[in-house]
Amino acid sequence: MNAEAKGDPADTRADTHTATAPADTGGADDGEPTAKGAVSAPGPDGEPRKVSRRFPLFTRDTARPEGGGRAASGDAPAPARQWPLLGVVSLVGLGLLLTAFDVFRVGTILIGLALLAGAVLRWWLPGVGMLAVRSRFTDMVTYGSLGLVIVLLALMAQPNPWLKIPFLDDALHFTISS
Repeated sequence: MNAEAKGDPADTRADTHTATAPADTGGADDGEPTAKGAVSAPGPDGEPRKVSRRFPLFTRDTARPEGGGRAASGDAPAPARQWPLLGVVSLVGLGLLLTAFDVFRVGTILIGLALLAGAVLRWWLPGVGMLAVRSRFTDMVTYGSLGLVIVLLALMAQPNPWLKIPFLDDALHFTISS
């Protein structure tokens, strides 16, 4: 048996070496290139390449975020497949519209609640379509924290805040008087 068939580690041509199918496959040599060890997709020349565990110098593709699949089946129309994103964006749009018509507090609370709803949808549903931007954890933390901050700021907005936090009032008076 030769060094190629044994997979001899001393073979220095392992990165670029290809061999044809062995003759013991019924005598039919189809001429398909084969590679020893783990291989990845064919290279630019059509030959199989060896897999490297190193990170590539240039990124050629990105992975879909966890849960970034369709929210409905593939035969459904596009709006139905993206209903989580459309729901969040619709609530944000309604909140902006209310804010434009001088219902500031309710509009900004609605924007914050829409982001909180996006965080809940990202946690609850296995596939949320384009609402998935990063990993599930990062999306939930981002949507949730931004939504919570927007709701709290809307509740504390002047004049006549609906929520009063005493230490924030003291901190504001301290910074203005100093």
